[in-house]
Amino acid sequence: MEVLSVNVGAERAVAYTGAPSGVTGIDKRPVATAVRVAAPGVAGAGGVAGDAVCDLRFHGGDDRAVYAFAREDLDGWERELGRPLANGVFGENLTTAGVDLAGALVGERWRVGETVVLEVTGGRIPCRTFAGWLGETGWVRRFTQAASPGAMLRVIEPGDIRAGDRVAYVRRPDHDVTVSRLFRAVTTQRELLPGVLEAAEWMEREQLEIARSYCAKHDVR
Repeated sequence: MEVLSVNVGAERAVAYTGAPSGVTGIDKRPVATAVRVAAPGVAGAGGVAGDAVCDLRFHGGDDRAVYAFAREDLDGWERELGRPLANGVFGENLTTAGVDLAGALVGERWRVGETVVLEVTGGRIPCRTFAGWLGETGWVRRFTQAASPGAMLRVIEPGDIRAGDRVAYVRRPDHDVTVSRLFRAVTTQRELLPGVLEAAEWMEREQLEIARSYCAKHDVR
């Protein structure tokens, strides 16, 4: 499992209809150097240095600090759409190889490279900006039906990420709620919603334990 490329995008005016903010950072390109990744700590801010986050209502923030998409899924879309798709074209910060993003468990953690630890928080919900950028008819519906939306990630331990960095599991939670299952529950299969609460409860318990540990370590009363 590895990072094929780290991709960033500059803010630019929207040249198509659909982006309410009028600007977008979706046009992400691979960079040759290491890129700093850290928890933004601010709603709407991104966690990848040099990467623009423009629609602050739905993008960025600690739970969506980094976005990963699998090269294998891009290859599948290349065949379906009949055109080449470069790394970063779906607006992903990390293009991965060998990582099962659809099957990733909500709350699982990866070590990327030497120092960075990322935590899976869910999948990407397709929007009008995404559809306008690709220019494909019925894109939101098609992407949704595929139920392989890539993974949104929280930064647990900051550091630098570069192309070629290995990805390794740090831990996997004791529930079975995958990114794909959560995505389907909030889009096309609402009957799955009661079952995905298991992941939400697990992560809530985890955050409580982290807070308790911090308070004990720093003698906070």
